[in-house]
Amino acid sequence: MPNFSFDIVSEYDKAEMNNVLDQTRREIATRYDFKATPAAIDWLDADKKGFKITGNGEWQIDAIIDIVRKKLAARNLSQKVLDESQPISESNLKAVKEIPFVAGLDQQKAKDITNIIRQSKLKVKVLIQGETVRVSGSSKDDLQQAMNLVRNAELDFPISFINYR
Repeated sequence: MPNFSFDIVSEYDKAEMNNVLDQTRREIATRYDFKATPAAIDWLDADKKGFKITGNGEWQIDAIIDIVRKKLAARNLSQKVLDESQPISESNLKAVKEIPFVAGLDQQKAKDITNIIRQSKLKVKVLIQGETVRVSGSSKDDLQQAMNLVRNAELDFPISFINYR
């Protein structure tokens, strides 16, 4: 009896986020309402773990965040990767907002995922392995049902499925 498995992780694709940043920069450069303003988007740090958005005020930062959301949606990426909890800091007629990316499953998030799968009574085994949740079973159909169950659950963090064997 073959055993199949997959891993659930919370991570983002740096190459895709780089594409989102480039497309957002191009749109900012071409929009008339951003001409002659400090509107810009850049990496938060050298490790590419977030965006730093600069604008005239809160309205302009919100407009840039909206552009980023559209670019994420166009690339089938989750908008839950953006952590918008930090406040906007304003100084020298410029507003700046830092938006770090959400990545990694802590113990509580991993427990939430395992509880969702276990409550479904599917014939799969769920293990927490550091920052990943391994789901294994003897039927690919059960694994796909588990994937759909987690995908449709209303979680406040991004998830992705890797190592499907």
